[in-house]
Amino acid sequence: MILNLKSVFLEENSKKDFECSLSMSDIDIGGVFPFVSPVMVKGEAVNKAGLVDIYFDVTFTYNRPCDRCYKEVSRVLNYQFSHRLVVSLEGDDNDDYIETPDFTLDVDELIRSDIILNLPVKYLCNEDCRGICPKCGKDLNTGDCNCSDKEIDPRLEALKELLK
Repeated sequence: MILNLKSVFLEENSKKDFECSLSMSDIDIGGVFPFVSPVMVKGEAVNKAGLVDIYFDVTFTYNRPCDRCYKEVSRVLNYQFSHRLVVSLEGDDNDDYIETPDFTLDVDELIRSDIILNLPVKYLCNEDCRGICPKCGKDLNTGDCNCSDKEIDPRLEALKELLK
């Protein structure tokens, strides 16, 4: 969605509200397409004392396997974002501002990048997830397995014979 903000930039204390939905189902994250619902966006652009800020709230369903036990986990995530907009940047590029030289902003691209940069690096079914046993593959969240905790490095196996 292209947002025309000319009236907001030119009139102090003005405001423009917007709502949209955005499909991100085509985005692959680690071999998974986790965006199972459209991203619902609600926001506003506000001119305060000649500075234009854009605020938006996003809500979506995120579905992917736990990084430890591989159980499928679905959560509704909600994030809030804000950015300062300027008509032109003087000098070097500045990451604190988004340049809008023709008073328009591609909100979809901004939302996509904000969401992707804020997704959890480690996605777990719960904070205490114990994962799966590396030997037998049992889900350790449902109980312990019968695998031995002691594992001897095969290169040191010969030293074990000296202790007998």
